[in-house]
Amino acid sequence: MADQKIYQASTTAPVNIAVVKYWGKRDPKLNLPTNSSISVTLSQADLRTHTTAACSASFPTSDSLLLNSSPQDVTGARTQACFRELRSLRAALEASDSSLPKLSTLPLKIVSENNFPTAAGLASSAAGFAALVRAIANLYELTSSPTELSRIARQGSGSACRSLFGGYVAWQMGTKDDGSDSLAVEVAPASHWPTMRALILVASAKQKKVSSTSGMQTTVATSELFQRRAEVVVPKHMEEMEKAIKEKDFEAFGKVTMMESNSFHSTCSDTFPPIRYMNDVSWAAVGVVEDINRKAGKIVAAYTFDAGPNAVIYYEEANTDIVAGVVKGALGSVSGWESRDIKAQASDVLDVADVEVLNKGITRVILTQVGEGPIRTEESLI
Repeated sequence: MADQKIYQASTTAPVNIAVVKYWGKRDPKLNLPTNSSISVTLSQADLRTHTTAACSASFPTSDSLLLNSSPQDVTGARTQACFRELRSLRAALEASDSSLPKLSTLPLKIVSENNFPTAAGLASSAAGFAALVRAIANLYELTSSPTELSRIARQGSGSACRSLFGGYVAWQMGTKDDGSDSLAVEVAPASHWPTMRALILVASAKQKKVSSTSGMQTTVATSELFQRRAEVVVPKHMEEMEKAIKEKDFEAFGKVTMMESNSFHSTCSDTFPPIRYMNDVSWAAVGVVEDINRKAGKIVAAYTFDAGPNAVIYYEEANTDIVAGVVKGALGSVSGWESRDIKAQASDVLDVADVEVLNKGITRVILTQVGEGPIRTEESLI
């Protein structure tokens, strides 16, 4: 009788928020980017995907994926690429050691849960594919390094390759056609600069009108600014950002983060027809950050926006009062503040109109900080 045993492994994986943005693909099939990028991995205490990967001869014959209790299509090219690559690594192990169970031939059952809204511009696909790849790698007992696994996760979702590491992470675009050198590497661990904090202003949990995938393709095809961004702007920002992180220089980090966000959204505006991921609430958040920095006389807060309206505001722990405290003073009635002990600060520096727009448009805040890469857990979802 066939082995009916259920083999399983579970992991959690983090969200990462890019400070040098990935936008545009030189090969959409392999998710190869037109430029390199750098991100900060956020704490899994606040934002994470928890995934259990299991396989068994007793499962239905086809692979399955359940996300937040809802069945997902696994027949798409991206998910299939991840499954295929991981099975092939397991099959190579089995070929070299005949005593190993033939897990590579068994159907996979993946169960995944996010503790944050999916597709709300909070990098859910990055955490999702990183967790999926890491959980299956654990299930298959692969010895591959996070960098080796990042090449596989990248094929699921580009930015997922960065979620296989904690701390500060670079995705090197690579030049080879097969994508073998398009990988994520650690710039610095979370312990190198542990005082980095992030305040996320969630502007809308609705799914966006233009997905990142189709947005990128239109930008590459129609934006003239885009080429200059890929060839000139990003390489300069990559160099400046790596230096700022290594030197723990928040002013330099903040300046590049904001200029980089502006550059990315400018290419979206330059796309034809134009793409607008930022809205009035986003621009009000920009105004608030500028007011805080003006009052401080230097850059103590830095905004960045991905392909969505949510503002992510980076700041250092020492400046909690003058950044998060001031925002709490303006947005005290919004939920999420209770997760941290932050004292609301009265402030006369914020533009009243911006504060009004934020109070109408922000649904909640998430307070978090730099954190670790995927963490193996015994807590099964199956």
